[in-house]
Amino acid sequence: MASTLGTIKTAINELVFNNKEHETAVPAQPQWSDTKTMKCLVWNGKLQVDYVDHAQPIITAPTDALIKVSATTICGSDLHLYKGTFAGMQKGDILGHEFMGYVEEIGSEVKNIKVGQRVVSAFGIACGVCNFCQKEEYTSCDKTNPSKTQDNMYGDRLSAIHGYSHLLGGVPGGDAEYCRVSFADVNLFPIPDEVPDEKALYLTDVIPTALHGAKMGEVSRGKTVAIWGLGPIGLMCAQWCKILGASKVIGIDEVPERLAVAKDILKIETINFKDEDVFKAIRERLELPSGVDVAIECAGFDYAQSWAHKIEMKLGLETDTSEIFQEIFRCVSKGGNVSIIGVYTGYANHFPVGAMMEKNITIRGGQCPAQKYWKYCLEKIQSGELDTDWLITHRGSLADGPKFFEKMNNREDGCIKVFMRPEFTVGKSMV
Repeated sequence: MASTLGTIKTAINELVFNNKEHETAVPAQPQWSDTKTMKCLVWNGKLQVDYVDHAQPIITAPTDALIKVSATTICGSDLHLYKGTFAGMQKGDILGHEFMGYVEEIGSEVKNIKVGQRVVSAFGIACGVCNFCQKEEYTSCDKTNPSKTQDNMYGDRLSAIHGYSHLLGGVPGGDAEYCRVSFADVNLFPIPDEVPDEKALYLTDVIPTALHGAKMGEVSRGKTVAIWGLGPIGLMCAQWCKILGASKVIGIDEVPERLAVAKDILKIETINFKDEDVFKAIRERLELPSGVDVAIECAGFDYAQSWAHKIEMKLGLETDTSEIFQEIFRCVSKGGNVSIIGVYTGYANHFPVGAMMEKNITIRGGQCPAQKYWKYCLEKIQSGELDTDWLITHRGSLADGPKFFEKMNNREDGCIKVFMRPEFTVGKSMV
């Protein structure tokens, strides 16, 4: 079987590296300054992130903006890159898709973004003019991802993402002192002075992505919800479910610090899947004999539990494990909804298609079009209805990035979400 299928991950890598770029609305790679340098975090191989000197990006297209980064962070999905399990990374790639800062310079065609504004950047890069962008489906943009690999894998191409593999465009990220953002009018959002960086930064991804997960599951007043995976997205998703009126929210994880935040701060029910059977806990202890109305998957493809899936992933016979869906489909009610917001990229074996069909389960998944939700999310932050004070567990400078990657990957020291500033802003009071 292995000789027939080959190694899926290797095949994806070959497609990514050997493909010529197709025509995009703007170049994926910026031009680089011949005289100015910056510090940034780069991927240099499995479990190796380095803090290095690099040329600064410069305005490359008339719709570009150059951002002087004031704050950045590490996404839980970045750990797939760190571990080398997500295909398409190349040595020296600049990481980071959650960043914000000040507009340093703009291209001649930028209309709505001004030099000096404090802005957050969308993680997904949209052109703003294609058919999908016009429908506010920004992460389905046709024009920003130069890799043909997704065409070959999925039949269609999705948007590029900052700092996230050449499968998704190979666009340099924002774990850096400076970052070029293309289509600035679409992909940047000005932040009011009264909203601090510590809150605004998470509008880049965590806050809207968690909302998107709840929306895809059609969470509404009176619904019961279970969330698999209590990383930053899962925890934030729990808060959104409460805001949207869910009658009961259940968080499922094994990390004590995450479970503590869920129980003590967010005030939701919790299940430690290492200590009790999730199906029985939902049906019996939490008294939901018909299962939950909505199940939201916030963990992703990387966490095989059984030896069968561990071996198949090791041999390249699958890229993603389907185990979590076997549990989810058992725990969700007949006619229930399943929302997939965790990262999946390739192929999974033993997917429980029978349970999906026979229980009349509706499944939706996809990358969040953050731009669509920005205004609503900001309003909830400003009103105080959406609390983010619990989110940041570790602070430091960009130079601390390598140790933060290691700490997050090893789940050390209760690390849930980090907040990093480039050296030139460390110690300064920035709103």
